[in-house]
Amino acid sequence: MARRKMLVGNWKMYKTVAEARAFAEALGRLSGRLSDDLEYAICPPVTALQTLRVVMPTKVALGAQNVYFEPQGAFTGEVSTDMVKELGARYVIVGHSERRTLFCETDDLVQKKVQAVVAAGMVPILCVGENLVERDAGETLPVVRRQTERGLAGLSGAAVAQTVVAYEPVWAIGSGRTPSAEDAEVVIAAIRGVIAEQHGLEAAEAVRILYGGSVKPNNIAGFCGQPNIDGALVGGASLEAESFVAMAEAMAGGDNA
Repeated sequence: MARRKMLVGNWKMYKTVAEARAFAEALGRLSGRLSDDLEYAICPPVTALQTLRVVMPTKVALGAQNVYFEPQGAFTGEVSTDMVKELGARYVIVGHSERRTLFCETDDLVQKKVQAVVAAGMVPILCVGENLVERDAGETLPVVRRQTERGLAGLSGAAVAQTVVAYEPVWAIGSGRTPSAEDAEVVIAAIRGVIAEQHGLEAAEAVRILYGGSVKPNNIAGFCGQPNIDGALVGGASLEAESFVAMAEAMAGGDNA
């Protein structure tokens, strides 16, 4: 069975509740252009989840950008899996490079968060990727291998099959620089190979692996046309409804080409 391709928007720390509502209303007017062959999700700031749960078009699922691994406790400023699930989140981004670099999240912490998301019945979007120093040193594959192995450790093959992995080369995020689609395919194929080694071929063939890093309407089809790339995790280009729909259309056109 073919893997269903995904378009996921990560809004990061952008949009007030009012701005999020305006986006959802605009997307609603454009939703007829969203192909039923693809799967869609938006990961807004947690403050907007409740509003978007009500006004977002039904074709578009919601996700959280982060959670803590403990179910509750004295963890000032954190949110739990139950909290975001109650607000309508189906997905949770875990281990984004900005969390790893700016907030010092380790592989061990990322692993705990992945396990907490799975235990809560949601789908983790595990982010992996190398920085520029690692890339220039030829360490891309060892880095993504380590992050993939550690991030998915302790999960059953069935659980891994339901997860999403996003390869985001750190040096490409927000920089306007991107690897070629062929280079991204090499890394993502390697990630799928790691999953096959650790969790079995069936899980590896089922898990969806996205590309992220300066993805835009004019380059998304090239990435998503590669055999192992199952969609995109998009930052800035997902902040406007028209841009989000244009990327969806480019992906659908690529599928039909």
